[in-house]
Amino acid sequence: MIARKKERTARIGIFAVAHNTYFGQFEGLYENLMGYHKVFRDLVAKNQVEVLDFGMVDTSEKAYETAEKLQSANVDVIFCNMITYATSSVFAPIIREVNRPMILVALQPRAALDYTKANTFMQLENDNICSVPEFTGVAARLGRKIYDCIIGTLYDDAEANAEIEKWCNIAKVLHDLKGARLGLMGHTMEAMYDMHADPTAISAAFGLHVPLLEVDDVLELYDQVTEAEIADKIKLIDAEFDMPEPKSDPITTKLTDADKYQAAKSAVALDKFVEKYNLTGLAYYYEGREDSLHRKVATTFIVGNSILNAQGIPMCGEYDIKTCIAMLIMDRLDIGGSFAEFHPFDFAEDFILVGHDGPHHLKIANGKPVLRSLKKYHGKPGSGASVEFKIKEGPITMLGITQTSENKFKFVIGEGISKEGPIPPTGNTNTRGFFAPTTKEFIKKWVMEGPTHHYALGVGHHADTIAKIAEILGIEYVIVR
Repeated sequence: MIARKKERTARIGIFAVAHNTYFGQFEGLYENLMGYHKVFRDLVAKNQVEVLDFGMVDTSEKAYETAEKLQSANVDVIFCNMITYATSSVFAPIIREVNRPMILVALQPRAALDYTKANTFMQLENDNICSVPEFTGVAARLGRKIYDCIIGTLYDDAEANAEIEKWCNIAKVLHDLKGARLGLMGHTMEAMYDMHADPTAISAAFGLHVPLLEVDDVLELYDQVTEAEIADKIKLIDAEFDMPEPKSDPITTKLTDADKYQAAKSAVALDKFVEKYNLTGLAYYYEGREDSLHRKVATTFIVGNSILNAQGIPMCGEYDIKTCIAMLIMDRLDIGGSFAEFHPFDFAEDFILVGHDGPHHLKIANGKPVLRSLKKYHGKPGSGASVEFKIKEGPITMLGITQTSENKFKFVIGEGISKEGPIPPTGNTNTRGFFAPTTKEFIKKWVMEGPTHHYALGVGHHADTIAKIAEILGIEYVIVR
């Protein structure tokens, strides 16, 4: 029942390169090469992106024209299709003038030449790799970066298709960071120095805007919520969550009707809030006076936040906008992005519990997530419905965004494995995280990188992909291994 509010997409620019002299020498070569270019265009388009095809660039004059068009097209990533040999004069003006991630693609139509029938025409049709070193060498001389080179075959090459998909996903991250509106509401938890961040520095580093909002902005909409809207949200909650009897933790109870109602009403208010302020995401924390409406509403966002996370709107507690950005990056890679921190080690089985109270990404839950009523939120004011689940078993990736002593941002990235096993029934998420070479050694290396204590947690192994995003953004990164 939970669908994205907005589909993931990006604008991908593609163009083919060739040596114009060939076309006067070999009849039909141009048509064949453009046929292969269409096949490549279709490979890109199947990743649910908008493809802007700038056609054939086979002279320096066309290169300058194409550079102008690419600049005005506002693409997120560019694929240069190396469909045969081309002189670097058809490429240099583009790589020099267009400040977008450039990927060279060298996909041969044939896996191998038919040597019994081989000829110059056949060689030129499959000369995709020939000018790649010339292009990378010229890019280096111009002080420009080629971010990747995809090498393989045009047809049925699973590895090449996966690399194209990876770059389309990176483009989706870049597309949605650009002009994103990540709201800040409230304040950091008292004394959590690692949470502080300068909105202007965030805008400079990530190209997004940080609206500064008030809890009263939500309360105004909360007062407008109707009983019909609450009933619809309760139906969604009933369908998406289990509500079991309590287990070993005395501060948990079976979800009460009152807590469910309050969670639903707060969730509807949050939906209205996100829509009114056109938010891409939100980081918030607010305590409020005891028994005040401010406290009642601000401390009961957890269920609504978790639903919004699954709808592609990262919602992050404890005012942690840096982790909210990490959650957005993971969501746009379609790998989840739950709010997480480290919990107790299990030295007997060599794992550590990773999770958090507050909002989580329901789409990466292992089975149906659980709702429990909590008599108190440990370390924070308030009580009410809370979300508990493990993330899916298998590979996991962590992305923490921290800051250095120069106030520059830094990505701390790690990979591990989520394995089956019981978790504490505390109304919070927890996953059994196993890391190499041992969990203790990995965690020691992680903490020595100066991270914040929160990070985004996603499924699959994607450290190298996230590192590419850091490179494109000009942000320092480390992959902890």
